[in-house]
Amino acid sequence: MTIASTKTHHRVCHLCEAMCGLIIKTEGDKVVDIRGDKSDPLSRGHVCPKAVALQDIHEDPDRLRKPLKRIRSAPGVYEHVEIEWGEALDLAANALADTIEKHGVNAIGAYFGNPSAHNYGMMTHQRNLFRNIRTRNRFSATSVDQLPHHLVSMWMYGHMLLMPIPDIDRTDYFLMLGANPLASNGSIWTVPDVRKRIKDLTARGGKLVVVDPRRTETAELASEHHFVKPGTDAALLLALIHVIFRDDLVSLGALADFTDGLDDVRNAVLPLSPEWASDITGIPAANIERIATDMATAKAGICYGRMGVSTQAYGTLCQWAIQVINVITGNLDKPGGSLFTKPAMDQVMNSSRGGFARYTSRGQGLPEFNYELPAAELATEIRTPGADQIKLMFTGAGNPVLSTPNGRAVDEALEELDFMISLDPALNETTRHADIILPPTSPLEHDNYDFVFHNMAIRNTARYTPAVFDKPEGTLHDWEIFAELGERLAERLGLEPMPRVPPHKVVDAALQAGPYGRDSEWNLSIEKLKDHPSGIDFGPLEPSCPERLQTADKRIGLAIPEVLADITRLLSDVTINKGGYRLIGRRNVRDNNSWMHNHQRLIKGKSRCNLLMHPDDVAKEGWSEGMQVTIKSRVGAITAELSPSTEVMPGVISLPHGYGHGLQGTRSQVANGHAGVSCNDVTDEQFLDQLSGNAAVNGVPVELSA
Repeated sequence: MTIASTKTHHRVCHLCEAMCGLIIKTEGDKVVDIRGDKSDPLSRGHVCPKAVALQDIHEDPDRLRKPLKRIRSAPGVYEHVEIEWGEALDLAANALADTIEKHGVNAIGAYFGNPSAHNYGMMTHQRNLFRNIRTRNRFSATSVDQLPHHLVSMWMYGHMLLMPIPDIDRTDYFLMLGANPLASNGSIWTVPDVRKRIKDLTARGGKLVVVDPRRTETAELASEHHFVKPGTDAALLLALIHVIFRDDLVSLGALADFTDGLDDVRNAVLPLSPEWASDITGIPAANIERIATDMATAKAGICYGRMGVSTQAYGTLCQWAIQVINVITGNLDKPGGSLFTKPAMDQVMNSSRGGFARYTSRGQGLPEFNYELPAAELATEIRTPGADQIKLMFTGAGNPVLSTPNGRAVDEALEELDFMISLDPALNETTRHADIILPPTSPLEHDNYDFVFHNMAIRNTARYTPAVFDKPEGTLHDWEIFAELGERLAERLGLEPMPRVPPHKVVDAALQAGPYGRDSEWNLSIEKLKDHPSGIDFGPLEPSCPERLQTADKRIGLAIPEVLADITRLLSDVTINKGGYRLIGRRNVRDNNSWMHNHQRLIKGKSRCNLLMHPDDVAKEGWSEGMQVTIKSRVGAITAELSPSTEVMPGVISLPHGYGHGLQGTRSQVANGHAGVSCNDVTDEQFLDQLSGNAAVNGVPVELSA
C-alpha cells in the first residue's frame, strides 16, 4: 500500500476580512492539519475557529461538484439532477441570449453575494460575461451592508474605495460605534488578532469606548461601554460635532490646507446639543460632552462605526459624521488616527470612482450606486410588470432569500422568473430556484490574491497563495465559468468575446505596475510573492494626503448638500424616538452570514439562533426563559426561543443573521439540522436609509407576543 507523503502549504483564510495566514498540511487529497502562520506579518499566527473549517468546506459532501439542472418531477414538485458542463453552459447561454433578444438587456437581473469579494476569480472575471449584459438591474450585498461607506468616501475623498482605516496599533483613543470586531475580525477594516491589539491599546494607557445597543464581546474588553437606542447613533455623532465646535476644540492640523466646508457644518449642528441627543439616544448629556472632549483632545484618536450604524435608517448620515469627527479633530491621515492604505494592487487607481443616482428603481424610486440598485428592491423589480421587468436572474455566491430584507418576498419572486442561473457551490435557499447551477472549484483548489482586503488592511502587505490541491478533472474555476458563458453568449449575439486571461496574470500585471512594482526597489510580482509564501510587509500606513485624494481639486469637502439635507430629515423624524421594541442583529465568530452553517465544527454546541431580551422586559411581559416568542413586523412574523440577557438594553431584542435553513429542495444536511429562523423574514424592504437606499436591518420596529 502506498502511503501519501505529507505536504506543507501556505494559505490565507478567505472566510472573513482578516486574511489570516495559515499553514495547511495535506496527505494525498486530504487535509490533516491547519494552523496559524506565525511568519505572516499581518496575522502573526492568529486564527479563529473558521480557519480550521476550511477542511470541512473542501470535504463537504453537500458541496456541488457537477452542474445541476432543475426538472419538474411532479406538479409543483422540482428536483435538481446532475448534467455535463457543455449542456449546462449551453442552456445558460441560450437562456441569456433569448431573454436579451426578446425583452432587452434590462430583463436580466444579477445579484452577487459577500463571498464574491473573497475570491479573486469572481472579482476579475465577471466582466467576461457582463460586458455584454449592461443591465440596470444589478444588485449585491453592498446595499445590505457597507453602501454608506462607499458613498461618503466618493463624496468626501473622491473615490468609493478610498476608505480610511483605523490605525489601532498607534492610537490613544478609539471611539467605536455599532461594531464588534471580536466577532467579525474587522469589517471594512482588515485587522487580524484584534483581541490582542485591543489589549495592547489599553495596556499602554489608551481607551476603547464602545457605543452599542448590546454589550458585545468587544464591549466586554472596552474601557467604557454605552448603550444607545437602535437607529439613533446619528444624533449622538452630530452632538459630538456640536460640542467640538462649541468648545473651540476643532484642530485640523495638516488637513487645514485642503479642507472646505467647516462653516456649513458648524451651522448645521448649531442646534444639536448634547441635551437634544440625550433625549433621543438615551446617553446622558454629560457623557456625550466628555466623549467629544476626550476624542478631540487625544494625542491620536479614531472614530469608527460599522454594521450597526451603516444598516440603519440614517446610515449615510452616520458615516459622514464619523468622517467629519476624524477630520475636525485632525485625526484623518495621521498615525494613530485613520489613514489610507497604499496597497500593492491599488483598487483606487484601477477602478472607477463610483457614481450615484444616475437612474432609480421602478418600485420605490431608489437611487443606483456604482450601477447597482438597492437589494431591497430585488423582489419588486422581478414582480412589477412593464419595461425593464426582470425575467431572468443570475446569482453569484449569494443567498438573498436569507440575507436581504423581506426574504420571503424574494423567495416567492424567484419562483416567478422565466429562468434562473446560479454560479454557486451550494444548493441553498436561493439556488433551489435556479434552472441551472454552475458550481466552481473548492477554495483550496484555486489560487488567490485578496486584493479587496489588502485595500482595507492595517498594514501594507501582499500575499499570493497557490492552490492547495490540483483542480479535479471535469471541474471549472469560477473565472472559467464566466469566460465560457461570456464566449457562448457573445457568439449567440454576434459580438466579440473578451480574451481569456487567468486571474493571476491580471493581478501580476497590476502588481508590477503598482507602487511596489517594477519601478520600485521591491520589484514586486507574483513570482516574487511565491518566494515569500508568508507575504511581504511594506510597513505601517502612512500619511498620504492631499496626493492620495481622488477629488478633482485634491481637497476634502465636508459640506455635502445631500447629507446636510438629511439632517433636516432626522430633525423632522417623529418615529426615531418612538417606543416599542426594536430588533437588532448579532454575529458570532464562527459565523459569516448564511454560508458557514453547513459545517459541524462551526455550528455544533448550544443553538445560537435565540432571541435575546432584557430581563426587565421579560418580567414586564410575564414571560420566562425558553418559551417561544413571536416577532412581528409589517412584512411577516417569525418565532424564536427566548433568552433573557442583560447584554441588550431594555426595549431591544436581538437575533443573529443568516439563519432560516431547512427549506424544501435544499442540500445542506448540517445547516438544515440547525435551521433557526431568518431575521430577514421580518426586516422590511421599505425600512431604508432613504439617502442611499441601503437596507435598514438594525433598529427594525417590531411587535412581540407569546
